[in-house]
Amino acid sequence: MQADREDTECFAFGSFCLYPRQRRLLIDDAPLELGSRAFDILVALIEARGAIVSRNALMDRVWQGLAVTDNNLQVQISALRNALGTDRELIRTIAGRGYQFTGDVRSVVRGGEEQSDAGGIAEASVLAATNLCEPVSDLIGRDVELREVLALAGSHRLITLTGAGGIGKTRLAVEAARQLRSRFPDGVWVADLSSLRDPELVPAAVASAVGLDLTAGEAGPERLAAALGARKLLIVLDTCEHVIDAAAELVEALLRASAGTHVIATSREPLKAYGEWVYRVRPLALPAANETDPLGSRAVSLFVERARSFGAANLDVAVEQSSAMAIAEICRKLDGIPLAIEMAAVQAAALGVQTLADRIDDYLRLLTTGRRTALPRHQTLRATYDWSYGLLTLPERALLHRLAILRGAFELGTATKAAASGGITPTDAMEGLDSLVTKSLISADVDGDVVRYRLHHTTRAYALEKRAQCEFDGAGRRCLAVSRQNLCEHIKQHAHRAERTWDAAA
Repeated sequence: MQADREDTECFAFGSFCLYPRQRRLLIDDAPLELGSRAFDILVALIEARGAIVSRNALMDRVWQGLAVTDNNLQVQISALRNALGTDRELIRTIAGRGYQFTGDVRSVVRGGEEQSDAGGIAEASVLAATNLCEPVSDLIGRDVELREVLALAGSHRLITLTGAGGIGKTRLAVEAARQLRSRFPDGVWVADLSSLRDPELVPAAVASAVGLDLTAGEAGPERLAAALGARKLLIVLDTCEHVIDAAAELVEALLRASAGTHVIATSREPLKAYGEWVYRVRPLALPAANETDPLGSRAVSLFVERARSFGAANLDVAVEQSSAMAIAEICRKLDGIPLAIEMAAVQAAALGVQTLADRIDDYLRLLTTGRRTALPRHQTLRATYDWSYGLLTLPERALLHRLAILRGAFELGTATKAAASGGITPTDAMEGLDSLVTKSLISADVDGDVVRYRLHHTTRAYALEKRAQCEFDGAGRRCLAVSRQNLCEHIKQHAHRAERTWDAAA
């Protein structure tokens, strides 16, 4: 009976019905001719349930290890679109990433015991479209945060995940969106804003992500909101901090236009948009300094898992006590920041855990190897801080340089004293400190009436390096000015001697 059921199961979309086991595609119950490669591509795209399938994944599945070029895949995609006719747009090209099936798909059973009296289709499920990619690794150590974000999504239409660079905002937002997908029949869409340089392009980027064909000039906030209409969808706005005003304006327009639109944003600072609920993503939990068995901590678990995946064979078995303590120390020095821990895990596979622990104080030079496919700002630890530093004003940079001399936690009075030079008043220091906290470069912990501030080890190392660089550059400029002055004096003296010599000869 089960075999009969499998033979009659199909994926229905529009007027089509696809029988994977029978390798048949019907349109209005009539067979449709489709080559075997194109058929396999269609099955792969539909089984992805709306997620993007990369070119490499399609070629590996359809050609099964044969050496083929992208041209072979493009030919089959073209054949598949031709077969679908007026529904060819169901196969969507995602530039630089792969392909996506955007239709509403129903898992159905025809004939037999499942067939209704009317000879209709028994619907099992409806799959909403999305441009979410399938995860290639587990989200480690974020179970609590994920539950909290999902709970907030039930009562708030705009949630902004804030936190330092590399803290894992995007991974958490995307996983939350994946689990919320069943609530949004018009889809869950991710708009990556990181590559934008012009804030006016934010609406166009979001329009493209949700599949609307609007030119940059047409895709203003109000125009986009009107185009989306009353759709019930979830949009993830990823990396908003460098276009934050435009992102806030767009979000407010979307939420005003439709009660069915929900947004999860990621940013190193809040959008400060109406109705926003800010969720600060904290570092991964670290083992206590006197912890005798640190392997249970979330930060250490991430390190061990990523080190294994990068070929650290010595971690394929139970981690020895000495290695466990060294890993714990590495994670503490990296403040539980997931991106830094993952980069350290790459180095552990090459250097060994103990060697890495001995050298971990040289954070910025050591952690220079990440995933080749990562966004540029996440490929090295220095690049992550370069991104945040580039968004600071000059007074904010100067304040960060001065606060970097403070080790450990400090209070407001200490911060104002450290900053009180070069024209920075206590009021300036207070305002600047608040801004650096807002932009996730300084952490603030409230204990009753006392607020204590702290720079992460890696942030402090970066700020001290920038401070030294600025001082060096300042000295260089002064030396250059002196050199120019000396050169001018030399030219004047030479001219005077030449003039005297000329006069004497005359």
